[in-house]
Amino acid sequence: QVQLVESGGGLVQAGGSLRLSCAASGRTFSRYAMGWFRQAPGKEREFVATITWSLSNTYYADSVKGRFTISRDNAKNTVYLQMNELKPEDTAVYFCAADASGAIRIAAISYDYWGQGTQVTVSS
Repeated sequence: QVQLVESGGGLVQAGGSLRLSCAASGRTFSRYAMGWFRQAPGKEREFVATITWSLSNTYYADSVKGRFTISRDNAKNTVYLQMNELKPEDTAVYFCAADASGAIRIAAISYDYWGQGTQVTVSS
């Protein structure tokens, strides 16, 4: 079992930055691929970014590429999402998720564990 707790959300003006954290507890965190997803009101949950457990390979949605950076610290059992140049359309609840396969995956159904989410609101 892996438990995930997100933090770092909040209200920010357009053009600003936020750093989300996801603290994981449970065994073998370092072998899981970790992903960030988001869900805006009335919309489906969408993929944002993912990072593998080995070599820390990353993959991003086109909508955030160049603005967001995913990273992980296996010693601290934590994954981060640095979000820069935020836009109003980035407003959503952000979720972190863990995938036991350890591979690059963008489908939410592929992930085994989910956090409760943290709200990010970007004002114009």
